[in-house]
Amino acid sequence: MRVGVIGGGQMGAGIAEVCARSGVDVTVVEASDERAERSRASIEKSLDRGVRSGKLSEDEKSAALDHLAVTATFEDLEGADAAIEAIVEDEQLKRDVFRRLDELLPDAKFLASNTSSVPIMKLGAETKHPGRVLGMHFFNPVPVLPLVELVTSIMTEPETVSEVRTFAENVLGKQCIDSQDRAGFVVNALLIPYLLSAIRMYESGFASKEDIDQGMVLGCAHPMGPLRLSDLIGLDTLLAVAESLHDEFRDPASVSPALLNRMVEAGLLGRKTGRGFYDYSK
Repeated sequence: MRVGVIGGGQMGAGIAEVCARSGVDVTVVEASDERAERSRASIEKSLDRGVRSGKLSEDEKSAALDHLAVTATFEDLEGADAAIEAIVEDEQLKRDVFRRLDELLPDAKFLASNTSSVPIMKLGAETKHPGRVLGMHFFNPVPVLPLVELVTSIMTEPETVSEVRTFAENVLGKQCIDSQDRAGFVVNALLIPYLLSAIRMYESGFASKEDIDQGMVLGCAHPMGPLRLSDLIGLDTLLAVAESLHDEFRDPASVSPALLNRMVEAGLLGRKTGRGFYDYSK
């Protein structure tokens, strides 16, 4: 089986790595040669970490790299059996990708999106075959977290869901839960209001960021505090999902705090930019 991954950033690189480690031929498409090189380097670095930690042998790393191709040419996806879109949370850009995928891969078993906020029906509507379009929402870091949310629109065919579930569980070794095509799906509909509440608490001066995070780690047995988790997710992604939730449900709990808006405007997006609520530059 050969899978195309569109977007080689944090999520796309993780999805590609998991596919390659599972023996699936994967082609990652990026927007430029420079970004393609950066994506491949990111995957190689992650595989090296796996070797150092003893979770991966050198032979397994080499085998994974043999299954990996990274390109800046969209047409290199031609002939792929399936595709997973993992670009930035921009609805129009994602619509454009699905329109191109539908034309390039008329026989693909499924076209999936890793979106955490864009309705799957809107993406399916850009294609001639919306029945093979669904959401396949992975979680960061993809090689570590076992969950995949399967999100179906009113047009997604049962055969597509069955095909993707088998691929995710039997090939990639993930665990799936099902969600309706509603903003936030299952996990983010619960998680995002919690993270926004933590940001408001910090913004108001009620408590320090360290104490907020420490409180949830030590008091609620969370593996990571909400502000560090926001940095890991990416503050731009957090904002996009919050806006999607508010657009659909008009719940005051999903209104993004002013501090979050300003940080995104300033490019302080968390780990991926070296600074968010915490400084990662060192």
